[in-house]
Amino acid sequence: MEIREVLAQNLKAARQAKGLSQEELAHHIDRTYISSLERCVYSASIDVVDRLAEVLEIEASVLLKR
Repeated sequence: MEIREVLAQNLKAARQAKGLSQEELAHHIDRTYISSLERCVYSASIDVVDRLAEVLEIEASVLLKR
């Protein structure tokens, strides 16, 4: 599995576990960007991974763990 797919799955799982919609998470980033990350359309920079983790109140490594 590619790292983008790992991020996509972990991001979606973390977002749902937090009870957030893509739109709610996107208030902190960008709605279409969140959707694109979860569909493996875009690659996230390390800064974006860190920001997502901060918003989701998890460690960035959780989003990248295979």
